Amino acid sequence: MLSILIWLPLIGAIFVGFYPNLTAARTAALAIASATLLITLSLFFKFDPTTSGMQMEEYLPWINEIGLSYRLGVDGLSLPLLALNSFLTWIVIYGSKADIQRSRLYYALILVVSSVVAGAFVAQNLLLFILFYELELIPIYLMIAIWGGEKRTYAAMKFLIYTAISGLLILLGFFAITWLSGSSGFDYNINLEAIASIPLPTQVIILTVLLIGFGIKTPLVPLHTWLPDVYVEASPSVAILLGGVLAKLGTYGLVRFCLQLLPDAWSQLSPVLGIIATISVLYGALTAIAQTDIKRMVAYSSIGHMGYVLLACAAGTKLSLIGAVGQMVSHGLILAALFYLVGVIETKVGTRDLNALNGLLNPIRGLPLTSTLLIIGGMASAGIPGLVGFIAEFLVFQGSFTVFPILTLLCIIASGLTAVYFVILLNRTCFGKLDNATAYYPKVTWTEHTPALILVALIFFLGIQPSWLLRWSEPTTNAMVASLMIDAPSNSKIIVLSYPEAKVNQVLLP
Repeated sequence: MLSILIWLPLIGAIFVGFYPNLTAARTAALAIASATLLITLSLFFKFDPTTSGMQMEEYLPWINEIGLSYRLGVDGLSLPLLALNSFLTWIVIYGSKADIQRSRLYYALILVVSSVVAGAFVAQNLLLFILFYELELIPIYLMIAIWGGEKRTYAAMKFLIYTAISGLLILLGFFAITWLSGSSGFDYNINLEAIASIPLPTQVIILTVLLIGFGIKTPLVPLHTWLPDVYVEASPSVAILLGGVLAKLGTYGLVRFCLQLLPDAWSQLSPVLGIIATISVLYGALTAIAQTDIKRMVAYSSIGHMGYVLLACAAGTKLSLIGAVGQMVSHGLILAALFYLVGVIETKVGTRDLNALNGLLNPIRGLPLTSTLLIIGGMASAGIPGLVGFIAEFLVFQGSFTVFPILTLLCIIASGLTAVYFVILLNRTCFGKLDNATAYYPKVTWTEHTPALILVALIFFLGIQPSWLLRWSEPTTNAMVASLMIDAPSNSKIIVLSYPEAKVNQVLLP
């Protein structure tokens, strides 16, 4: 099953790339993405949510001389991210135009990205992970360079350099783990057992290298400088892949290969990581407020929301880690909706400038449904109750408060700042009076609205029924907490939250 998620999109990309009918390339790619999504959803029926270990494992010897094996597995951390990857791939293909320039190459590259990202999420060999991690660099580089904005060449090269450095640092960290521990190979489970033989100071150095590598990908301050240019110059579809899917490779790596693989070193650095997370959250919010380009504003907001994930992981409590998984998924859904709607507005109105946009909520000459969906996306990003963004941030804050009370309070303040910049965006974009001389915008068809409608519906559903999102990850995150040397205060007590069907109900309060 896991191999199908890797090879079906890859073989499909080859098929689409050589498909004789240019106009039907989108239809073929959509069929392949739909099949991949259905297979991914079928994993939930085979997955045992009461087990913390790897499931549906696959193993095939590959290059034994260097310790590279084809070992795959899925657990509660990777399963939701696999679903997010397949779903957003479908959204991107469906929301793209059939007559896009060089359509066969465009859709083939999207399928390649889906394939290698899925491979990275299920790889249980360190070298296999880094292979998939680096393979996504080429298709994304091409998609930015070919279908990006005016400064696409600069942005694509910046992405290439930063991602290459990220991969190199991660590879060095993996080599150090295997060599210094005397491990017999690069399989994840072997190194997880052998890591204890490495002295703690050395583990801290290795963890620092890995943190920088994955911090670039996430991105975290001050490793974020590639993000604004790349997100803004990328097309809306590529921006969805970058923020909704590829950024999760960074946060996934922080949890899987930093926290879980090096728990003792992680415990040593957790206070510093909490401070970095808080700086990222505050920086992202304050910088977003200063933007006049709505796409750049959404891009900077992504930095802050990824900081919540690091804060949760630094705290290392059961509640915060389950919140981190929820934040990864909720951020992917919300960011995808926002970038897609920004793309629709730019296409119909011709600008992303807040100083030029106004009155789009006008029911006759504006873009009323697009504006309504944008308002809901902004509310979800600001953490309004009833939407998926709220439950994810709530769990992160509740789980982190017992360990980092001051840092958590600062992040809560930053969450309030998120509401500030989205109010600025929505007030200038959706409200006000249209210019009678120029405001005759083309109508947005229901087909064009479908991706955003699906995303918003899912944001509502998972906000009302968070257990559908969180129940798969709880045993896995609980097992990770058990390996950490970070404990809640001895005077903590447990209260129960009455979320329907939710097993995530232990909240630590001082």
